[in-house]
Amino acid sequence: MEISAPVPHGPSSSFSSPRAYLRALADTPTRLARRASSVSTSYDEMSAVRARSGPHMQKTLRWFDLVGLGLGGMVGAGVFVTTGRASRLYAGPAIVISYAIAGFCALLSAFCYTEFAVDMPVAGGAFSYLRVTFGEFAAFLTGANLVMDYVMSNAAVARGFTAYMGSAIGVPAAKWRFTVSGLPNGFDQIDFVAVVVVLTITLIICYSTKESSVLNMVLTAVHIIFIAFVIVAGFCKGDWNNFTHPADPAQPSGFFPYGVSGVFNGASMVYLSYIGYDAVSTMAEEVKNPVKDIPIGVSGSVLLVTVLYCLMAASMSKLLPYDAIDPEAPFSAAFRGKWESNVIGVGASFGILTSLLVSMLGQARYMCVIGRSRVVPAWFARVHPKTSTPVNASAFLGILTAAIALFTDLNVLLNLVSIGTLFVFYMVANAVIFRRYVVVGTTNPRPTLSFLCSLSLTSIIFVFIWHFAPPGKLKAFMLVVTAAIAVSMLQIFHYQVPQVRKPEYWGVPLMPWMPSISIFLNIFLLGSMDKPSYVRFGVFSGVTVLVYVFYSVHASFDAEGSGLLSQKNGEFHKESAQERNDPSLGV
Repeated sequence: MEISAPVPHGPSSSFSSPRAYLRALADTPTRLARRASSVSTSYDEMSAVRARSGPHMQKTLRWFDLVGLGLGGMVGAGVFVTTGRASRLYAGPAIVISYAIAGFCALLSAFCYTEFAVDMPVAGGAFSYLRVTFGEFAAFLTGANLVMDYVMSNAAVARGFTAYMGSAIGVPAAKWRFTVSGLPNGFDQIDFVAVVVVLTITLIICYSTKESSVLNMVLTAVHIIFIAFVIVAGFCKGDWNNFTHPADPAQPSGFFPYGVSGVFNGASMVYLSYIGYDAVSTMAEEVKNPVKDIPIGVSGSVLLVTVLYCLMAASMSKLLPYDAIDPEAPFSAAFRGKWESNVIGVGASFGILTSLLVSMLGQARYMCVIGRSRVVPAWFARVHPKTSTPVNASAFLGILTAAIALFTDLNVLLNLVSIGTLFVFYMVANAVIFRRYVVVGTTNPRPTLSFLCSLSLTSIIFVFIWHFAPPGKLKAFMLVVTAAIAVSMLQIFHYQVPQVRKPEYWGVPLMPWMPSISIFLNIFLLGSMDKPSYVRFGVFSGVTVLVYVFYSVHASFDAEGSGLLSQKNGEFHKESAQERNDPSLGV
């Protein structure tokens, strides 16, 4: 039922004067009740909302562009670091299985993204998907965390480029940076190389999306050649005995030295190497044939990366016993003092450039669509008429990323990333189930919401038992019981609650099983995050809530009063007919 709160008419703004803003603050509870849970529709997102950017982004991308962007976004420097740590500390030679499990998790999340991106090919990615399901506030909270994760991780990756490039040419990273006394530890190493890299890529993505894709394809192809070199070198020079025999006989032996739990803990760590495919979904607005190209581009890139990662892990396990692997730089250390080490440094540098390029493309499109919704200034939503790119969002976030990369140490940044992205993956999996089983205004959402909450709670209990219960039969029994309860709830929901929406073009198979497994796995991975990650997530989420309460809700309320936004209730059932009759949507 639609909320009947009064809506302002005309161009009046909550920010036109201090008195107007104070009146708006006094009306905050009413405005929150109206706007926080207001949802958009696919039709609006692809028509009226998209029109707020002015000129449309050009549809120039095909499936091979998306595969290239997916490969470039995922196969960065992360695999050169996480593989060694996960193998040495958690999985041993079974790191190969860890990568396969993590790849399966990534594929499930990719399916959820693909269903939304095909049905609603807009640049907003997860922000738009959550806005049409759980409303404006949930979308803003997750979108803001995701953009900040992008900025922080891109700054970290840019500083990593200095280190790897220095390794490739034999010049230590310390000689590329200089120390400023008086600044706090972790913020006193000034890195101008990282700034130049970020600003150069910012200019490239502002110029053209298609040319950015071509550059990414070239850099990714070169990077894949270096990865193939690593794989071949490992298999040619390695020893199969290293898969079962540690260097130190006192260490656990066998293919599973740390057991099954070690394999899953390793999967939690290496999963971060797959983050990047979500950026491909933000390119949906620029895809020529979304129905065909997006499923191939998103899912295909995840599958290819999984194969590459498993081969790299197997190569490293064959090259060295797991307890002799350097957890910080496994591949470079394996060839330390040899020319192969320099080759690996060059390859990692190319990987950093491709992942940086794709991530900066994605972060700009997220910010552009958040600007379209008016919860941040509309200036971010503008698309340049000549380049057909979101120049304002690209330039602002590029400068912000460069400023952070200038002085913030890599270790400080790495503690601040990843948890927001996993949280968004979790939310998107919930959203795809909600959208299949609920039509807002005509379907009772309680059964679906009850199921989603119960599944999340059960998954959290499973994670607590996994991490904190002492090893033994009791722990195994509690895990089995918890899993059985989750499966039972899923089975009951599947048979008792009918689907009310069938995707017209492409949908997640085996609904609701696959997105439910994705929900569980994302919670499981979230349970492996460290304390600093949760502190950052809590602090930044708190800041995001304050921004929404003191700015965003009033800006979107003004936009609604001006006719730029609407407060939807039961209009979802009209979408399909409208979309079929509107050829401009390009689906």
